[in-house]
Amino acid sequence: MSVLEYIIGAVVLLVSLIIVFVVIFQQGRRAGINGVISGGADTFLSKTKARTVDAKLARMTKYFAIAFFVLAIIANIIAINN
Repeated sequence: MSVLEYIIGAVVLLVSLIIVFVVIFQQGRRAGINGVISGGADTFLSKTKARTVDAKLARMTKYFAIAFFVLAIIANIIAINN
């Protein structure tokens, strides 16, 4: 294996770990229902903050997923050519 294959493999591993952590930190879609049932009231600012953080995490997930697939394709092309 060449040095380039090791580097791309390490980057693919790092990106996959980042995807796992970003997905874990995202709030579930049904999490708001529990607050309504239990009587927990959120202020307007906390709702807006939660939505923006969740939106950023969702965007990050998309970008890292695209990076993961591009790197995986590049790694396969390099492996085939060697």
